[in-house]
Amino acid sequence: MTDLVELLEPENLKLLYEGKAKKIYETDNPYEVLVWYKDDATAFNGAKKGQIHSKGLLNNAISTLFFELLDSNGIKSHFIRKIDDRSMLVKKLKIIQIEVVVRNIAAGSLSQRLGLPEGRVLPKPVVEFYYKDDALGDPLINDYHIAVLGLATPDELTFLAQLGLKINSILSEHLLARKVKLVDFKLEFGKSDQEILLGDEISPDTCRFWDADTDQKLDKDRFRRDLGDVEEAYQEMFNRLKG
Repeated sequence: MTDLVELLEPENLKLLYEGKAKKIYETDNPYEVLVWYKDDATAFNGAKKGQIHSKGLLNNAISTLFFELLDSNGIKSHFIRKIDDRSMLVKKLKIIQIEVVVRNIAAGSLSQRLGLPEGRVLPKPVVEFYYKDDALGDPLINDYHIAVLGLATPDELTFLAQLGLKINSILSEHLLARKVKLVDFKLEFGKSDQEILLGDEISPDTCRFWDADTDQKLDKDRFRRDLGDVEEAYQEMFNRLKG
């Protein structure tokens, strides 16, 4: 691994939550938490499990670069600063239980649900909402479901969709300059003092990245589909973003 160092998880901080790909630790500031990125990999709502060597290091580095890019373009997020090669300091958020997915090219579940061939460029970006609930398999929902569940107000939902499209525009342009197509990606948001901020991560775990010339997959689909060279794909994305 170039320019990255393996680090152990913190021993002096209280573990608040452990997810599929990250651990969240308490800090001495009640409004801030430390995010520690794991090498664990899951797919199909946890049905497939494994490890990708140095994934946590790469996702921390890649997410840092994306959060800094978005911040320079006026998109506020929970990101404060990178602490070390495996962790970052972020604002503590009250998570909104809606995953916002933006799609530019047909792939994955969109291809399966609508019968679109993988790789078809969509005439306009598609925004989808999913209920963030592992026990239910994060089902696809619409604004009526969101109202019934009380997940967000109509104005908040409009804001999330518009912000997703703005992020899509920023990332797509940035990536295309680095010979990468942004196929689709998942965003999560939360509230800090009632302000909605981008949270979670932006990485090959949460995005589909394809080489602009060959359509080679540079993301977690290589793990999902047993394509091999998974770490190499994550490393390639880091190298292109770092320049």
